[in-house]
Amino acid sequence: MLRWALIFFIISVVAALFGFTGISAAAGGVARILFFIFVVVFLVFLLFGLFAA
Repeated sequence: MLRWALIFFIISVVAALFGFTGISAAAGGVARILFFIFVVVFLVFLLFGLFAA
């Protein structure tokens, strides 16, 4: 999931460099959503790991 967030971030940066602001904003939004989902899932698994031991 973090890989997809990074890919969308790179797409956003490249689109911004070429002046496609709409595509850049959309890709940046998708990257942000995927990153926050990754953080939540990471924290849940971290808590499961701490309480399992």
